[in-house]
Amino acid sequence: MRILITGGAGCLGSNLIEHWLPQGHQILVIDNFATGKREVVPEVEGLTVREGSIADEALVNDCFGTFKPDVVVHAAAAYKDPDDWIEDSRTNVMGSTYVARAAKAHGVGRLVNFQTALCYGRPQQLPIFASHPTAPFTSYGITKTAGEQFMLLSGVPTLSLRIANVTGPRLAIGPIPTFYKRLKAGQNCFCSDTSRDFLDMSDFLNFMDLTIQPSAPTGTYNLASGEAHSIKEIFDIVTDYLGLGTKEVPVVPPAADDVPVVSLDATETSRAFGWKASIGFGETIRRQLAWYDQHGVSDVFSHLKSPSVQ
Repeated sequence: MRILITGGAGCLGSNLIEHWLPQGHQILVIDNFATGKREVVPEVEGLTVREGSIADEALVNDCFGTFKPDVVVHAAAAYKDPDDWIEDSRTNVMGSTYVARAAKAHGVGRLVNFQTALCYGRPQQLPIFASHPTAPFTSYGITKTAGEQFMLLSGVPTLSLRIANVTGPRLAIGPIPTFYKRLKAGQNCFCSDTSRDFLDMSDFLNFMDLTIQPSAPTGTYNLASGEAHSIKEIFDIVTDYLGLGTKEVPVVPPAADDVPVVSLDATETSRAFGWKASIGFGETIRRQLAWYDQHGVSDVFSHLKSPSVQ
């Protein structure tokens, strides 16, 4: 297939490239490298990289017209500054509309959109089903949800995935790299009193193989392990992994822009795709830590505002 990936230099996009290129797919990446790294998309056979923003309509149209993709995986997103509503809107809303309109104009067979689970806001019930109303309350969540709506409006067969915290090579967001980096440096940590769903990269990649098939379902689905675990559980695994023993750590209330529990129900996803996560929570976290042992942690990003407790 000919697959266009927006945000292909990010964690999910770059892992998809490494997974799909050996299968013989031709891939074009659009990325402005605001958070992704240029070195993870090297010049190799089967891969074309166009540097720039999806908010550049002319660039998007040129990429679609030249490459003529069969499938588009829309992974690009702005999230690194929670107060930059303009950039979030420019990329997550306008950029998404340009991608959706170009996909329609150039006869793309499928759109696969990556959506944040924060689209549900503070959920009315747990676990969260994909039919749960969307109620985002942060710049990232609001703009990603608007972008998703334009994708679904495009007329192109669209699969939009509300995704759990996927762990794997080059993960640079969230508590796992934060704890690893700070504890290795002898720095103090704190845990927010929140819980999240963590999905191993191998399970994610296995699922993505199913999504690009012409007969795959469309609509909105949760992509998750189906289990929520506390941030304190992650801290304890990291301290144990690093041989630090039992370590006291402050557990603070969720910040104003955070959600206490994100527990996604993936039952309908399993039914529709014949897929289920196979890697357990403890192994998922330890696989991530083993990767950091080999490759280290560089930048650590967050879509949340920095809390007052350090």
